[in-house]
Amino acid sequence: MWKKFKRLFIIKTKFEAFLIVYALATGAIARGQDYLVQYPGFGGKLLFLACTGAVFMAGAKMIEAIDYQRAYGRDY
Repeated sequence: MWKKFKRLFIIKTKFEAFLIVYALATGAIARGQDYLVQYPGFGGKLLFLACTGAVFMAGAKMIEAIDYQRAYGRDY
């Protein structure tokens, strides 16, 4: 039973990874907009870019990990 439960939290396809990246990006944009209000000017823009940049890096790592799993036959 725990094995089936654990499989729910494993990203198996690129489509699932893209859905997660979309959800992360939506949250990052909301956080970035709050930063623009709280810190007007260059500081807010820099924090906004940091939020969105983190999503790009996390998304790239997720896609890369799925390619790695397929290449080396890791099946969960």
